Amino acid sequence: MARSSQTELAVLGALTVQPMTGHAVREEIRQVLGHFWSESYGQIYPTLAELQRNGLIEAQQGIRPGSSTYALTARGRDRLADLLRQPHQPTPPRNALMLRLFFGRILGAEACRDLLRQTKREAEQRLAQFQAIRAELATDRTPITTCTGY
Repeated sequence: MARSSQTELAVLGALTVQPMTGHAVREEIRQVLGHFWSESYGQIYPTLAELQRNGLIEAQQGIRPGSSTYALTARGRDRLADLLRQPHQPTPPRNALMLRLFFGRILGAEACRDLLRQTKREAEQRLAQFQAIRAELATDRTPITTCTGY
């Protein structure tokens, strides 16, 4: 699945929660999906415009001038289901640590070791966050009605 289709999937999926502004879509993706997915404003706003042109979402004038609230249409929900059914296409990884280590001869061995220590600390922090999420989910007895938990 192309990157633009992945963005479309993320935006349509976010709008299943409730109608929201482009900013709120970005925040929803960041807060809810941020452990494994991200989208920039530069990806979200063109996608919202395209989805609206294609009748997959509808916009209503927001409170502030120039601000719109977007809602999923029935066609948009169908498109989301179609996107979810498509096979997952692995994307080449982008690993900033490996990129730096590959050219590490410029930095020297000690700087490379420092990068690895920092990366280990960050990984341990993420692990602690995931363990906290797991513990929270283990105590939450709300029935999950879909495979995403929305």
